Amino acid sequence: MDPYILVLYYSRSGGTANLARHVARGAQAHGGFAVRVRTVPPVATEVERTLPPVPDDGAVYCTRDDLAGCSGLALGSPTRFGNMAAPLKHFLDGTGDLWLAHALVGRPAAVFCSSASLHGGQESTLLSMLLPLLHHGMLLVGLPYSESRLNSTRTGGSPYGASHVASPPGNATLSADESALAESLGRRLAGVAHALRIAEAMPTAPGSGR
Repeated sequence: MDPYILVLYYSRSGGTANLARHVARGAQAHGGFAVRVRTVPPVATEVERTLPPVPDDGAVYCTRDDLAGCSGLALGSPTRFGNMAAPLKHFLDGTGDLWLAHALVGRPAAVFCSSASLHGGQESTLLSMLLPLLHHGMLLVGLPYSESRLNSTRTGGSPYGASHVASPPGNATLSADESALAESLGRRLAGVAHALRIAEAMPTAPGSGR
């Protein structure tokens, strides 16, 4: 199977979905990986009907096999009171078998999010998504301040990950800075994944302890 980067997100108004597309574009531009863009189904306290296994539009639903086989993961969510959205949390809560198997240990991961206001809890949302990734033993990739747009953006963008400010509420159109930073995050994620694959393929030198 060809190596791939998994871009996994949940979106309601389209802003997080647009970020996902730009993260995927950046990862694909690296040239070393295919990219799989996946989403998760909504959840409700009462199940009224069973959703089809493939949604009518947008990305297909993610499976645990998609997650287990990825060379790198970009995880995205809208902000819900400073936290990730319930559907994404519900999906991650079901990955205990991957945790037990150490399936994701040592693989790189990055996060992105959107909110309806400039001070809408973006950084705490990004941090909330990093926590389960740390439990899975993944290596976290952020955006360094060597990214010039991180210093100039007046919309989204954070050292913790890419982000979008949907102001006025519901505006899914990304700013130029948001688009560029999302693509940079995708390229960085793919670059780290590529470097790790090269390191893993290197022969073990005698006496090196590897």
